[in-house]
Amino acid sequence: MRLADLAGQVRDAPARLGGTRLVLVDGPAGSGKTTLAGRLAAELDAPVVHLDDLYAGWTLDGVVDRLTGWVLDPVAAGRDAVFDAYDWHAGAFRVPTTVPAGPVLVVEGCGAGAHRVADRASLLVWVQAPPEVCARRWADRGGAAMTAFQPGWARAEAEVFAREGTRVRADVRVDGAPAQDPGPDRVAVLP
Repeated sequence: MRLADLAGQVRDAPARLGGTRLVLVDGPAGSGKTTLAGRLAAELDAPVVHLDDLYAGWTLDGVVDRLTGWVLDPVAAGRDAVFDAYDWHAGAFRVPTTVPAGPVLVVEGCGAGAHRVADRASLLVWVQAPPEVCARRWADRGGAAMTAFQPGWARAEAEVFAREGTRVRADVRVDGAPAQDPGPDRVAVLP
């Protein structure tokens, strides 16, 4: 699928977050969510919210509440979202962040596709890659210190995905590690 066609799906979808079309990009850590979200946001000239800024450390607990209250509610009301993002080194929410309200908002991260926000989304995208690819990308990103958290995080996200049925509910499923490079202007779509 051409990236422009995926962006077209977003533009053609109804705005369900006030006047904003919300795109949720979900899938396992290391699957390619951040890369896809960045490419799609660039195509749509839209901001990206990374759930890494809303996790309270190595837990998915409370992230949907923070996403809803800190980001989605203000944007739905036509206001910029202003909040303190999580500082992973300090272990506290203290990084001033502003997300401008606009016609499109892309949110990416494990748990982004929660049922509680589904009615506000114009498009839910699931990104997946083989577990060994995800684990390698995780290690490449953070080295040994971060790799120690990977097994627990993988279990937690798998529980969330099973409970939420995220992959099944997705409007589009993307292969985050295709066997063949689809090209810079394309996305490898799964059945």
